[in-house]
Amino acid sequence: MRLSGILRTRVLLVALLIAVLLVVSVGPLTASAASPCSPCPTYHVVCWGETLTRIAWRYGTSVSAIASANGLWNPNCIYAGQVLVIPCGCGPVPPPPPPPGAYCRAYHTVQWGQNLYRISLWYGTSMWAIASANGLWNINYVRAGQVLCIP
Repeated sequence: MRLSGILRTRVLLVALLIAVLLVVSVGPLTASAASPCSPCPTYHVVCWGETLTRIAWRYGTSVSAIASANGLWNPNCIYAGQVLVIPCGCGPVPPPPPPPGAYCRAYHTVQWGQNLYRISLWYGTSMWAIASANGLWNINYVRAGQVLCIP
């Protein structure tokens, strides 16, 4: 009888251990599935020396997801001060917030082949005003997919 009591205790301990492991392994999955997009969307200002790989690792996403959300055709071409949208899978991403003190009467998503001069003619403003409102230091460089604040 003594041997069966020890065996029964071991079986109960193993069953209890399996139950605890199941609860622990299922718990985080249901918690993360309940709110997959808590900070949706997130914006990141690129610092000098940062790479898209490092930024993707920091936010737990992929380089291709960030490149796609920001219209980057070359993921190696990001610059300090650039505001990146970090996707979270919540659906369409709204445009980034305007820089402090800037008033935006419209947002414009740059299409392939457009430049600040054409965009400024379309909205009846100057290309310098658009560059200033968006923190662009080079008026000759806008990318397809980039969202601009039109003052």
